Amino acid sequence: MPKPIVDDIVRVFDPEDAAQPAIESGLIVHRTDPLNCETSIPALIGGVTPSSHFYVRNHFQIPRLDPSTWRLEVGGLVERPLSLSLRDLDSLPSQTMVVTLECAGNGRSLLTPPVEGEQWGLGAVSTAEWTGVPLVDVLDRAGPKAGAVEVVLRGADGGAVPGRTEGIRFERSLKLDEARGSGALLAYAMNGEALPVRHGYPLRVIVPGWYAVTSVKWLTEIEVIGVPFTGHYQTDAYIYEWERGGGRVVKEPVTLQRVRALIVEPRPDQEVDHGDLTIRGVAWSGAAPIAHVDVSVGGGPWRETRLVDERSRYGWQWWELTAHIERPGTTTLRARATDLAGDTQPEAQAWNRQGYGNNAIQEVLVHLR
Repeated sequence: MPKPIVDDIVRVFDPEDAAQPAIESGLIVHRTDPLNCETSIPALIGGVTPSSHFYVRNHFQIPRLDPSTWRLEVGGLVERPLSLSLRDLDSLPSQTMVVTLECAGNGRSLLTPPVEGEQWGLGAVSTAEWTGVPLVDVLDRAGPKAGAVEVVLRGADGGAVPGRTEGIRFERSLKLDEARGSGALLAYAMNGEALPVRHGYPLRVIVPGWYAVTSVKWLTEIEVIGVPFTGHYQTDAYIYEWERGGGRVVKEPVTLQRVRALIVEPRPDQEVDHGDLTIRGVAWSGAAPIAHVDVSVGGGPWRETRLVDERSRYGWQWWELTAHIERPGTTTLRARATDLAGDTQPEAQAWNRQGYGNNAIQEVLVHLR
């Protein structure tokens, strides 16, 4: 196997040392090298997720970057190449946004038949308040040239991947108009403090409404190019592969988050008293704010829940419903979200080879005393 290039470019944290804070904070650790862990379902309720409880998705070891020497290089098809320090970015007009990030593989472990990849439950999603410089402002300073097509976002983390003979960096691209119109942020703060190392310190991208693969961490380079980007995490991974009639395979890129609701209270298999039962959860969508969330109890009709607080464009929506259940026993709770674009969660999984975007309706069993 080729030697990971990251060792030749930046130092990395010892995987066991990097994992210890995640373990101590109660995250569900799937593996330590690379560090991948999800948030427990009860910790998802509320507004922003504390940084220590925010899920972690990595493909390589965590780079150890020196903020005093770190630079963001902006080049390629631009009129004015830039080399920006943290102080340079801090001096530019900033923006703060509440954004929900979700791994495209969230819910992969629930697919039937099983697929390869990290076996996420439903906790590979979290919400935070992000502060930084709009990507469009930096692009305007650099001035993309005529013929510019895409913007490549390149992190410091890297290593070997299947099917490629040389090590690579983690990198994704946006079409130029997407980079300008997506509201993407070059974030240097999370929940009012400097980015934690495991969430991309000193700088990461936040692309609101998109699956988090495009929110590149440990950002070091922005390259404007004149052809479609063909990096591994653009064209090999993070692609929906749908089987159609006659064995035909249709491929689509992973982009916007699909609409989804999660029941946070009560927990699966929790014992609760019969009578009035309050059901709470969160819902989100990359296409539009949540229009309504409906809950079915014991296979009964769908009932519309109460949305808590104002609708959020890019952060998740709290919701709750109080249902009266007369008799003790085991019952099923289901939650279904619909967004203002008219998208509704499907009854069944949308199976695909790499296990992305599984937003089938969640089902929770509870036991009533």
